[in-house]
Amino acid sequence: MAISKGDKLPKATLLKLGAEGIEQVDLAEATKGRAAIFAVPGAFTPTCSNAHMPSFVRSADQFRAKGIDRIICVTVNDPFVATAWAKDTGADGAGIEVLADADGSLTKALGMDFDAPPAGLLGRSKRYAMLVRGGVVEELELEESPGACSVTSGDSLLEKA
Repeated sequence: MAISKGDKLPKATLLKLGAEGIEQVDLAEATKGRAAIFAVPGAFTPTCSNAHMPSFVRSADQFRAKGIDRIICVTVNDPFVATAWAKDTGADGAGIEVLADADGSLTKALGMDFDAPPAGLLGRSKRYAMLVRGGVVEELELEESPGACSVTSGDSLLEKA
């Protein structure tokens, strides 16, 4: 069953590449304040790179002006790919944390996993965006298709912040 508005986020540990190597990020700790979280089917995929991430890069300062403490992008990739993609898209410069759900455990716990074998996407995340306060989902949007980016765009989520 997929997570819903009003639900508490599951316990999860995500990964990022830090100065000393791989670092663990506790999701509960990361969402103690107010956070905007969005997930993509895969780093370097067309819609994720050309529409979804740029929409959050453009609106990052506006999220912060509305009291959002952290902007987090979750991708079912390894932390090396997540870091390279963050640099390539300008997410790192905009203060967006691209965190790896390397084994897909958070994605599965949220009920947001899917497979698209013809595209080579296995165990990936559906495209969603949410606002979280204190680990509880305040707003949640989910795209009907992994190739769409409308209700989950930065602009769309910003209207609900």
